[in-house]
This record gives sequence, C-alpha cells and structure tokens, in this order.
Amino acid sequence: MIEKRAFYIDGAWVAPLEGRDHVVINPSTEEPSAIISLGGEADTNAAVAAAKAAFPAWSVSDPADRVALVERFLARYHARAEEMAQAISLEMGAPIDLARDEQAPCVPDHTENFLEAFRDFRFLRPLRADTPDSRIAMEPIGVVGLITPWNWPMNQVTLKVIPALLAGCTIVLKPSEQAPLSSLLFAELLDEAGCPPGVFNLVNGDGAGVGTQLSGHPDVAMVSFTGSTRAGRAIGRVAADTFKRVVLELGGKGANLIFADADADAVARGVRHVFNNSGQSCNAPTRMLVERSRYDEAVEQARAVAEATRVGHSDQQGPHIGPVVNARQWDQVQGYIQKGIEEGARLVAGGLGRPEGLNKGFFVRPTIFADVKPGMTIEREEIFGPVLSILPFDTEDEAVAIANDTVYGLTNYVQSSDGPRRNRLARRLNAGMISMNGKGLAKGSFFGGIGASGGAREGGVWGIEEFLVSKAISNWDVPVAAE
Repeated sequence: MIEKRAFYIDGAWVAPLEGRDHVVINPSTEEPSAIISLGGEADTNAAVAAAKAAFPAWSVSDPADRVALVERFLARYHARAEEMAQAISLEMGAPIDLARDEQAPCVPDHTENFLEAFRDFRFLRPLRADTPDSRIAMEPIGVVGLITPWNWPMNQVTLKVIPALLAGCTIVLKPSEQAPLSSLLFAELLDEAGCPPGVFNLVNGDGAGVGTQLSGHPDVAMVSFTGSTRAGRAIGRVAADTFKRVVLELGGKGANLIFADADADAVARGVRHVFNNSGQSCNAPTRMLVERSRYDEAVEQARAVAEATRVGHSDQQGPHIGPVVNARQWDQVQGYIQKGIEEGARLVAGGLGRPEGLNKGFFVRPTIFADVKPGMTIEREEIFGPVLSILPFDTEDEAVAIANDTVYGLTNYVQSSDGPRRNRLARRLNAGMISMNGKGLAKGSFFGGIGASGGAREGGVWGIEEFLVSKAISNWDVPVAAE
C-alpha cells in the first residue's frame, strides 16, 4: 500500500493541518492501492499564503530564470517517465501501454510546446507603429488555483502549471483525489528542479473542500478548472463573489460528420477514438453522423470494431481498453446504456454489464447504438464511457443542424475528401476545435471550447496569456537611440 499523506507547501513536504485519510482505489481490481490525505481549510490557507508571499519576487523574475526552471524539470521528468506511466495506470486505470505512449508523454510534449511558444513571447508590446509612446504590458495575474481532473491527469496538470510558471504566477494545485499519485510525482520533480519556495504548492482535497476553498479565496486571483460542466458551473458561482478570473475546460459531445466520400478508415478511426481511454475524454467524437448512402455499411464497420476491442486490466500490456475510473462512473455509464435501450435506439454491440470473463473491476462493454434520434438522452448528454451513438443524415445542412444542436462546443470532426466542403463545415460547426480527416491539431494550437464546454484556451501562446493581465500605458519614454 502506497502512503502519500504529505502536501507540498512553501518548498517543503509538510504534514496536513486538517487532513483526513482518503483511499485511492485501483479501478481494475476495486482494491485499495494508496492512501493520501484530503486537506482542510487550514491547509488551503497555508498554501495560498505561501503562494502570495512568493508572488512579488517571482512575478518580476527574469523570464530566462523561469525557462531554466522548466528545462530542469523536463530533464528530471525524462529520468522518471516510466514511474509516471505506472502511477497513472494504477490510479485511473489506463492500460500501461496507453499510459506509456499517450498519457505520460503529455508532460514533455506540452512542456516543450510551451517553451517554444515562450521563446518569442513579449511581455511589453508597442500598441501600433503610429503610437510610438504607447505600450501594452502583459503581467502575471497573481496567485492561481489550479483544479485538475482524473481522466488525463498529466495532460491537464501540465497545460496549467507550466504556462502559469512561465507567466510569472504562483500556484496552488489541487489534483483530483481519484488520481493524485501522478501529481505528487510532478511536485517531486519540480522540487528536485529547484522551484523557489512558495512558487508551486500542492494540496490534495476534494471538490467540496479544497476546490471550493480555492475558488472562493480572496487571495486567489484566478482559478483554472478542468472537469464536468456541473462542477464548472458551481465553481463559477463560488468565484463570482471575489471577482476572480475563472477559466473552465469542461465537457463535450463531439459530432463526427462522415460523408459518403470519406476515406475507407473513417468509421473505424472514429470508433477507436471514442473507445480510447475507455471513453473518458471530453473531446471524444461520441456522436457519429453518417451520410445515408453509407450508413448501413458504417453501422456494420462500427460493430466490427467494437466486437474486436478487447477489455482488460490496466497492468496488462497490449492494445486493449481498461476500466472506467470508479464505481460511480461505472453506474453512470450503465444508466446511459439502459436509457438508450429504453428510448428505442438499436443496440448493435456491447450493452449492459461487464465484459465476459471480467466479474470484478469497473469494466464496461464497448457499446454501439445505431438509429439514434436527435434528442435521445444518449445523443444529448455526455456519457464519459465507451459508448457511441450513430445517426444518419441526408444533407449537409441537416448534418450541421444536428451537430450544432447541443449545449456543448468542444470538438467536432469532419471526414470528407471534398476540400471546399471541409472548409465550409469548419466555419459552420460550433466548436472551439475542428479536426478533419483524422489529422490532429498542429503543435502550438490551443485546446478549448465554447458554450457548456467552457471557454478555456489551453496550449501555445493562448495558454500563457490566460495567466496574464493586460495593461495599457501612455507616454512611455522611448530613448531616441532605440527608435
């Protein structure tokens, strides 16, 4: 049993002031794997006080020193990458190959991208060429509270912590209590890299406790949260009284528009994307809209992929999906599958209960519903499990109308060989991100949505600027020699 009860506050690992034990459950076995502490208000206050005291010096530190810290951190990460993958696999159930190949590499990938974006970053900028004595200053916002989820733990921690450090902010991180081990290792790496005391702090806790305390704390200038739309709404309410900046990256119900001229692998690629990480990705294309002439073929292709998808324990190597994170999530996914059956969708593959041979662990059968109608519960609500809904469409306008009829707006997908159509749809579909023909967004792009998916812009230059405030300055003294 792993025991990790300490918090990282003011440059040291310290015992909780108001801690209570929390057992981390291995989703594959339903057995305890670790014990951490959940902090109380005194722990939150101590971390915020440390960050507040460190802010004046860190906010005006040489940007080159911030880069050097991040580079030292990155070097130490590479030496412990396997340890990170093992932690993620244990705590949230990612199969070890997925943890090694996709989950843990989020740390170096995002860190390197932020370092590249920061290379030419200007904190002091001319307004325009015709206003030589006007300047726009970009300055760190202050102490930031970062609240991260369990589904891609290092993806979200890195997308928040690294740009906040580079921007000159000081940090209190509250990782998910469902997946705390990877974040504790992240804190160890920052400590080994020589992070100045108080610049980065970590307090474990739950949303109702430390999460709410950070969201409403008067000395926290900004809270950045990734998680459910329900929780994001609650954080916004709590934060409103202190007028802090709130950055939210929330749920999604992505539509994947597959036209008759899409490539042969388009359907299978879309199904695999939904099932990846056991369906626990906010940008998963969980609504597959297929042009009617290709619809029956697509349903059979989706069935074949689902039936070929293996489900197994997270510590087993190989191309399989693991469990969902906990009993609550398993129950929720089962409820949605039952709802799909009750509302008349055609169950093509999977269904209720655990896969054959797995009578323990939070495993879900890879599930396909066809003949789903707009407005059905499984078409409207985020399921967060390996469940795909397939709908037919006849015209481009109909496909756009179905895709846009949602409160969410994170990622939509287009599969077509018609270039002008792709360009047209990229502008018509309501989402923060549009991915087409299986091609991912380029390095330096941001991750974020609109509507009930939140308005975050994480990654690249946008991700750094989220932690800055702009200041307009007149009559800036410009030395003649510099002009």
